[in-house]
Amino acid sequence: MLGLAAMCGARAETRETTTTLTPPVSATTAATTDAPASATRKPPPDFSADVAARKNYVFPALAIVGFDVLLNQYNRRYISDEYKSNMSSIRRNLRRSWAVDNDPFGVNQLGHPYQGSIYHRFARTSGLSYWESLAYTFAGSAFWEIAGETTPPSRNDQIASGIGGTFLGEALFRLSSLMLEHGGSSPPLWREIVSTAITPSMGINRFIFHNREIFPGHDPAYYSRIQVGFSGTAKNDQGTSTTKLRRNEALTDFSIDYGLPGKPGYTYARPFDYFNLQATASSANGFESLFTRGLLVGKDYEAGEKYRGIWGLYGSYDYMAPQIFRVSSSALSVGTTAQWRLSDSFAVQGTGLLGVGYAAVGTTRGDATDREYHYGVAPQALFAMRLIYADSASLDLTAREYFVSNVGAADRGGHDNIFRVDASFTQRISRRHAITIKYLGNRRDATYPDLGSRTQSRGTIGIFYTFMGQDGFGKVDWR
Repeated sequence: MLGLAAMCGARAETRETTTTLTPPVSATTAATTDAPASATRKPPPDFSADVAARKNYVFPALAIVGFDVLLNQYNRRYISDEYKSNMSSIRRNLRRSWAVDNDPFGVNQLGHPYQGSIYHRFARTSGLSYWESLAYTFAGSAFWEIAGETTPPSRNDQIASGIGGTFLGEALFRLSSLMLEHGGSSPPLWREIVSTAITPSMGINRFIFHNREIFPGHDPAYYSRIQVGFSGTAKNDQGTSTTKLRRNEALTDFSIDYGLPGKPGYTYARPFDYFNLQATASSANGFESLFTRGLLVGKDYEAGEKYRGIWGLYGSYDYMAPQIFRVSSSALSVGTTAQWRLSDSFAVQGTGLLGVGYAAVGTTRGDATDREYHYGVAPQALFAMRLIYADSASLDLTAREYFVSNVGAADRGGHDNIFRVDASFTQRISRRHAITIKYLGNRRDATYPDLGSRTQSRGTIGIFYTFMGQDGFGKVDWR
């Protein structure tokens, strides 16, 4: 993962010099984040025409079907008889009404979105647009629900794979493309390897079919960082959870803000020209969290000389499991992302979103199956802020709230309110190296007719080594 962070901040190293395929860099084009090297780095080659010329509608359809067949064959041999589908089960599923299943939480809320992201990236690496790829993803998910399993097709899986999967898939596709873009027209082998690890279908296309064109990201302003450290429990109220809590845990966290507003000449004409991706792995339970949000439709705006922003419709996929409970949501929200330059030294970046999604939530139990959770329509909100001081330090705060209602699939009635706050202070030590102190708090308040009102909460404090993708903290300079 250190290579992943390095790729997001890598500049034009001397060992990666490339032939210039673009006109000389103008002052407008060169303006980007406050990192010193950004003013001299040449913009990546633009392969827009080449990508459009090789658009292929057949390959992703064949790839999706082939992937589903292979996955089905594996599952029926090693997982469950539920995957022993045949023509009779397919005909039966075509006549059935779509239901809500109770497969293990990790399968439905993490596995299915990732499966959908694979469909999406099959289409994107074949030259299709975001919206065309979304159609392939939705159709691929429906194909799996009908032909890949013998159980009735489930609408919760269709949302997680067919919609949430596109939000996750597009962020991973952009990240993989960014890796290659910063390697010039002929990226070195290590960049090809990391890009393929993020999006395997991209590496397959480039190696087998000799598709050397790189998706044009149009040189976005971005800020990335990777953190490695330890957290200890500061507060814990397990409530009804019977899981064996690991009070101390090792954590690795990666995040990127891509397409930060304010860069002159950068536009938001395509979905996910702005997005945020954050993933946290824990020694306690594997994936502690995975969040992505991206601007689907919107535009940029400005207010005076010191404020730049974007606003519009965002799509998001969230997954978090702070040991004692877990929640996941695919949602659409309206909101804005902006930067306000308070002075030459201080700047504030932030995002505010308000929307509605379809969420799953449940208590983690150590003596029960992974199937005890429920669904519901979930109004939700997000507020994220970063206060930046020069290139020296940053104070970050992100708050999320989900109200999982009894509308949609909650058979018992009742509702859940989940709140999560992530606060951290990062001090740069030298160039891209920094130290971060972080507080993470999670709280769930649940009310059900048969259980009454219950509360679960967990708070941790940790210290991390932080490797930043740039010498600075992502502050964009448009002056």
